[in-house]
Amino acid sequence: MTLKTDPTIPITSSGALLPLVAHPHGELLTVNESTVPLLRDVFGRGVHFKPLRLDVTAGCWVILAVLSPGAKMPVHYHTGPAEAYTLSGYWYYREYPDQPQTAGSYVYRPAGSVHTFVCPESNAEDTVILMRVEGANVNFTEDGQFHSILDAVMIDHATQMVAEDQEVGPIRYIAAHPPDLAVLET
Repeated sequence: MTLKTDPTIPITSSGALLPLVAHPHGELLTVNESTVPLLRDVFGRGVHFKPLRLDVTAGCWVILAVLSPGAKMPVHYHTGPAEAYTLSGYWYYREYPDQPQTAGSYVYRPAGSVHTFVCPESNAEDTVILMRVEGANVNFTEDGQFHSILDAVMIDHATQMVAEDQEVGPIRYIAAHPPDLAVLET
């Protein structure tokens, strides 16, 4: 179900009219992650996530990733920039083992960067990361063969499929689906 609102002319707190912006919103586009069910083992064993914002038109995705000890992602390169803020736990890139990411760490990856995500088996807790990615992760097998593409379209599709398979009910996240921005419930 997609919720839509009519555009409104923004006003100041005193009631003064402001210029009509290019795409005004009648409501705040917001979602509380605590109300979003965790989708489990979606992109591999121990790789769980909550979609927060998926913009399939712009190719931008924001997720809360929850990774079990021992979770790994395949070697991949980014077609656009990516950012990650670690909320809890510990992880590193196989290519940069001397630069671990722990609670409070922020990492920026420019387009074209290549790396392999690793959550050590020795972790005592899940690792939780807020991720914002533009474009796609192009994933490869260890022998260099194409594996898959992870982008906003794939995450949108996976969210709907997995929510149904795992019987977690509707998933509420901020979505941009042409032509309107909306808060989407699957």
